[in-house]
Amino acid sequence: MIHAVVDAKGLPLRSALSIGKEHDSLLAGDLLTELRHNGLLPADRAYDLDAIRQLARELGAWPNIPPKRNCKDPICFCPHLYRDRNHVERFFNHIRHCRRIVARYDKLAANFLAFIKLAAICL
Repeated sequence: MIHAVVDAKGLPLRSALSIGKEHDSLLAGDLLTELRHNGLLPADRAYDLDAIRQLARELGAWPNIPPKRNCKDPICFCPHLYRDRNHVERFFNHIRHCRRIVARYDKLAANFLAFIKLAAICL
């Protein structure tokens, strides 16, 4: 599975791969190390963990992550600002124009990640 952090223009800052059985939140700590201060972190529900929210706050960002449906404590979430997450979806749409990424011809994860980064450079 491909994970990415993009800027406000939809250009990638960091990207990583995980195996399909791992939870999405396991790579969050590695990807968020270069997060800007006073930035916004819109992420999907898979990243709805207290540890990720705390890490974002320590890095000086405001996490705007929708709470899971079974959340008992209400969390500060702004649906209007959540629209900025569309930049991440646009990035994935752009790199999926490369047939090699969509079909995943590479057996090694390092080669596949290299072609993802090459497609990101072309953006």
